[in-house]
Amino acid sequence: MTMNLSNIPSKEIIPGYHGKLVHSEHMSIAFWEVNKDAEVPEHSHVNEQIMHVMEGNFEFTLDGKTKVYHPGDIVIIEPHKKHSGKALTPCKLMDVFSPTREEYR
Repeated sequence: MTMNLSNIPSKEIIPGYHGKLVHSEHMSIAFWEVNKDAEVPEHSHVNEQIMHVMEGNFEFTLDGKTKVYHPGDIVIIEPHKKHSGKALTPCKLMDVFSPTREEYR
């Protein structure tokens, strides 16, 4: 299967987080455009997650430790680890989840 990102409709999963979502049998990938000041509340999930900051400055808290991440930064989030974030500027993020993030389908 092949596709082009420009043809994938965007979904606003939480306020200010607009994602183009791609799913396979064992993983999901999300290409986010995030509004400045948009926040994702603290949460955890069964999925392992890799976050890549593509554009902007993103404040991210993982296991109680907060840092600001910049373009090129990558964060690996283990399953069940509490995390939250806030876009300090408009951001583009890419998240990869394994297993598939079924609630995003």
